[in-house]
Amino acid sequence: MSSRIAHRFSLFSDPDVLHAMAVSAAACVFSAGLVYVAYFVLVLRVARNAPCVPEHGQCVLLFGKHAPRGRVDRDFDARVERAAWLWRECAPHTLVLLGGGPPGVASEAEVARAALWARGIAVDAPLQLEAGSRDTLQNLRNARQMLAQAAVPQNVSRRVTLLSSRYHLARCALFARQLGFDWELCAAETRLRWSPGTLWRIAGEAAYVCCTDLGTRWARLIGSRRMLARVT
Repeated sequence: MSSRIAHRFSLFSDPDVLHAMAVSAAACVFSAGLVYVAYFVLVLRVARNAPCVPEHGQCVLLFGKHAPRGRVDRDFDARVERAAWLWRECAPHTLVLLGGGPPGVASEAEVARAALWARGIAVDAPLQLEAGSRDTLQNLRNARQMLAQAAVPQNVSRRVTLLSSRYHLARCALFARQLGFDWELCAAETRLRWSPGTLWRIAGEAAYVCCTDLGTRWARLIGSRRMLARVT
């Protein structure tokens, strides 16, 4: 079993995750699917409307993507290309590359760094690597710890720019809000690509966001500190 599959299996076999899934599934069933449709529309709206040029852009968090054997797919390539464009146009004060990987192979953050170097970013550019995470929540939780330990000049905004694929941004925003970030979105692609594959990804993200958001709301309702600790 690969480490990626093992990580997902550990998530979906966790009692708190199963609890959240049961709550969200019940909400969708008892609403005749309307709850899920609402989250689908939310994810789609974020994907369509997210800007590709950040308002602040002084601290950019670049989300990685699964890159088996270092191979970068179209989505990952678009994320790196947008980060390189931002660096050329107005180099951010901080650029954090997010994403780990299995032992013995290059992490997602290292793959992104190599791709940025290949695009002409200087080898000595101050890139920060967060290579210990395996999912979006871990990405942001580890980044929060890194940024909390870093010295930030007074004239630099503490707002973070979340740079990822359009279909992924609603999930990034949800976790950033729950973790207490001051955040803005930046889409890797200039515009949303309308294709069956994109809609399939948005459908999957809607299910993920629905489960996470409703599970968090339920945890607050019942006062479960253990469940809340997983997402805050």
